[in-house]
Amino acid sequence: MIETAARLAALHAEAFDAPWDAAAFESLMGQGGVHLVETPGGFILMRTVADEAEILTFAVRPAARRCGVGADLVARGAAEAAARGATRLFLEVADDNEAARALYARAGFEEAGRRPRYYARADGSRRDALLLALNLPGRLP
Repeated sequence: MIETAARLAALHAEAFDAPWDAAAFESLMGQGGVHLVETPGGFILMRTVADEAEILTFAVRPAARRCGVGADLVARGAAEAAARGATRLFLEVADDNEAARALYARAGFEEAGRRPRYYARADGSRRDALLLALNLPGRLP
């Protein structure tokens, strides 16, 4: 698990200005219900509890963006969550992250809530987090 955590932290650092370290990944992966879907171009780390799943973090290497890697990971993550019994999949995204919001909209996610001023930026500004939800196919009436 230590090697996996280090690999995820390195990829996360490529994708984010405020990346998670290996200790954070190791801690999360040791918790119940947490599962990983990974490709050479990125990964999605999720937690499924009862009939709900949440994307904890999702990263795509900059060189692999706009090549379908993100869409593939979201689809595979949703399928894995459904296989684990989830009927809904949730995530949070910054309201100004247009590329991610477009990806999630194409996947069928809809806004389910908002957390005002949730994300702190390096310049001291804050952005709202949008809570998005996806009903997983074949799981809801």
